[in-house]
Amino acid sequence: MGDISKDINSKFVNNKVKALINIIYTANWISSHQNEYFKSFGISPQQFNILRILRGAGEPIKVQTIKERMIERAPNATRLMDKLCSKELIKRLPCPGDRRVVHIEITKKGLTLLYDIDKDFKEDLLENLTDKEAMQLSGLLDKIR
Repeated sequence: MGDISKDINSKFVNNKVKALINIIYTANWISSHQNEYFKSFGISPQQFNILRILRGAGEPIKVQTIKERMIERAPNATRLMDKLCSKELIKRLPCPGDRRVVHIEITKKGLTLLYDIDKDFKEDLLENLTDKEAMQLSGLLDKIR
């Protein structure tokens, strides 16, 4: 089991500083693992998030709605969607009533990719936590925000 003090060879002035550094360190550790995992599927974690949002919506939705629902509010969401379009994982649907509005829809190819990811996805990053501990952690993170 990790210990932030040993992992980064540091001492902390108090437990709140230690907790904050630990959150940042752990977020980067998770991000690194996710980048590596999604690379094998040819997408980024942000692109996965867009596909997940579209699958959950169950119907074409506006670009703005996708941006609002993203875990990481990326200013480059349009560029991420351009890449997903070029891979034929999503498609753009112009709104007939308003040319400024574009709806995004996940394609069958995009759904298949998500199915493959879900089938292969493991919760290894949280394997040291019980279900109760995971719920407690989630509650504490919600409390911080």
